[in-house]
Amino acid sequence: MMEYRRMGRTGLQLSALSFGSWVTFAKQVDDGLSDRLMGIAYDAGVNFFDNAEVYAGGESEKMMGRVLKAKNWDRTSFVVSSKVFFGWRGKDKKPNQHGLGRKHIVEACHEALKRLQVDYLDLYYCHRPDKNVPIEEVVRTMNTLIEQGKILYWGTSEWSAAEIVEAHAIAARLNLEAPVVEQPEYNLFNRQKVEVDYLPIFHNLGMGTTIWSPLASGLLTGKYNDGIPEGSRLTLEGYGWLKDKSYTEQKLNAVRNLGKLANDLGASLATLSIAWTIANPHVSTAILGATKESQLQENFKALEVLPKLTANVLDEINNIMGTKPVLPEY
Repeated sequence: MMEYRRMGRTGLQLSALSFGSWVTFAKQVDDGLSDRLMGIAYDAGVNFFDNAEVYAGGESEKMMGRVLKAKNWDRTSFVVSSKVFFGWRGKDKKPNQHGLGRKHIVEACHEALKRLQVDYLDLYYCHRPDKNVPIEEVVRTMNTLIEQGKILYWGTSEWSAAEIVEAHAIAARLNLEAPVVEQPEYNLFNRQKVEVDYLPIFHNLGMGTTIWSPLASGLLTGKYNDGIPEGSRLTLEGYGWLKDKSYTEQKLNAVRNLGKLANDLGASLATLSIAWTIANPHVSTAILGATKESQLQENFKALEVLPKLTANVLDEINNIMGTKPVLPEY
């Protein structure tokens, strides 16, 4: 049974596991497979599908849009997102075709609506902070899009806590809509932001989170324990930075030891790792990415593993991984 959680203090309910298209759509899967994967997710109770302008240079949104059009699901039954910042034109982008200036935010929103073939976006994220644009301009522009009915909620992705607090202060001062959700990377190797830096915005501002890369780009599945398989995302052109960031012997040893604990719990390494992310009450949903039907079906078993994560098991995971951040004494 799928679990649903409110996105922070908003009234929007998201499935605890959701489905995203980063890396996979238009790079590793075609229309037929994306149709099957989204269908499996929807039938399993997933109601949030994540995307962004930059994914595959806009082709990811087009692919998801074609699937949504063919499925003809009741629009009120699912949540779809896009993100703005990087643009979709790659190295050919011109000055106003990326960033968080009003012009690009508005034009990127219109382009996303066309590619996804929807009348509005449920969630619209600022994919990164823009140091060259006043946050007040971003807040005002997002508020305008909400008033126009083109987006329902806006959020941030990989912003600092200070930047999010500033956006809320501006919104409060001007009586405008503030960001209500952050999309950070969160997994057993990347914990500082969610477990320490963002605590004030969870407690004081009521932000929700739609976390990405719960499996650390596949590292936490164990498939890289004995080398990098051909066709995996670490072999994709343009994703060498993922390999440099992820593929270290220290991390692989931790993953191997975690695999032994997963086996003792009667779980796969992947399902244990995903369940661990949604055990955090500040996680509204964990975004899954899959290239195989069997892989997606297996990942959904994280909901069965979740009740097994007792305080003792969580302590054991912390001991194995050695990645738990130190909380400030105050």
